[in-house]
Amino acid sequence: MDVLELTRLQFAVVTIYHYFFVPLSISLAGTAAGLQVAWLRTGQERYLQLTKLVGKLLIVTFAVGVVTGLVQEFQFGMGWSNFARFYGDVFGPTLAIEGMLAFFLEATFLALWYFGWDRLPRKLHAATIVIVAAGTVMSAFIILAANSFMQNPVAYSLDPVTGRAHLDDFGALLLNEVNLAAFPHTLAGAVMAGGSLLLAIGVWRLRAGGEAAFRTLARLGAWLTLTGGALTALTGDHLGKVITEVQPMKMAAAEALYATTTGAPFSVFAVGGPDGGEPFFSLEIPRLLSVLAKGDPGATVQGIDDLQAQYVAQYGPGSYIPMIPVAFWTFRLMIGIGMLAAAVAAYYLWSTRRDRQAHRLLIRFLPLIPILPAAANTFGWIFTETARQPWLAFGISRVADGISPGLTSGEVLVSLIGFTVVYGVLAVVWLRLVRHLSRQPLEAAAPAASAGEQAPEREPVPVY
Repeated sequence: MDVLELTRLQFAVVTIYHYFFVPLSISLAGTAAGLQVAWLRTGQERYLQLTKLVGKLLIVTFAVGVVTGLVQEFQFGMGWSNFARFYGDVFGPTLAIEGMLAFFLEATFLALWYFGWDRLPRKLHAATIVIVAAGTVMSAFIILAANSFMQNPVAYSLDPVTGRAHLDDFGALLLNEVNLAAFPHTLAGAVMAGGSLLLAIGVWRLRAGGEAAFRTLARLGAWLTLTGGALTALTGDHLGKVITEVQPMKMAAAEALYATTTGAPFSVFAVGGPDGGEPFFSLEIPRLLSVLAKGDPGATVQGIDDLQAQYVAQYGPGSYIPMIPVAFWTFRLMIGIGMLAAAVAAYYLWSTRRDRQAHRLLIRFLPLIPILPAAANTFGWIFTETARQPWLAFGISRVADGISPGLTSGEVLVSLIGFTVVYGVLAVVWLRLVRHLSRQPLEAAAPAASAGEQAPEREPVPVY
């Protein structure tokens, strides 16, 4: 592998690993806030117990997410300094604001929430975790604006002398049509990821004879997974139509559609040639691709060959075709695995209605369900980024032009191995901590002080 391929692989490893924790943080923060508000409104002890459990899971996940996110941002300077040099004026504000939100807003109020038990009035204490949840959502919106610039560059102008991009309108950058479509899709995927983790923990503890509150946790996780799955499908449909407008090659690659077709079908399964070319066997649903791409079963979808010729005329000689097998299969795996997770959650809800017990086989394998949304999210990001190739920022900057000058394959390989080892250790630590927290009995701490009431002086309940 040459230096470009290794640098891309390094960024992919760091980004994919970091993104395991991002949707979990978003979902767990919102769930903890919802549970605490439910406790304030109803006074039911189980909501307080579950608030504390979910909050502990959030703290562990948030810590790992922040560490891995820092490395991801540093890579723009380490491995992609040419891109950062020319487009840093556009990326800089989004990365800076996201860092401020993550470190100062989310981290500060998460600490206030954790140490504020028995010290803050109830409503004020609940407000701290609500702010954390809002901060995770805002942070996701800001960082997605940076990624959306790479998918659909807007709100910038190029200096005629230096060629550097200057940000013209920060509001327009945030309101990029790709960002407005990708943001709800990302949140829906996050709801699935967090819900599946809670479902797995609840079922696992019930199987081991845990407290009755874990039934509430399991059903809450199942509802979140099912709802997130439905919203992911709806928002993904809209995102697909936006992508078709701004990156038609990406949608053509998702279907391996080489010839421009009216009423284009969608392949559920296909077998391509040895070179990854046009499939010679395909199980198709008629006209579905036209519906997915443009919302019209009779719409015309541009093919790879016509788009390649168009891009050569527009941007100059070269190949503008992404890796077709990767785009084709990640697109289907993203959809299929996400649908499977939602279907399993729906079946669990149906099988446990009216206090019934779930099937023994279902209970046995449900603790593995968090793998499904994590895999669907991963395949979704792989599709999003690889099907944009060869562009780093679509239409204005190619991947090969963005890497840092002077990098050697040996330097990148050593850092890649180092990141992989460290991240592997972090993964083991996170899994062991989550397992440890999930095995602990639900013990509610003393409730927060009511408004105007002086809280007693005592140490906070340890997380571990």
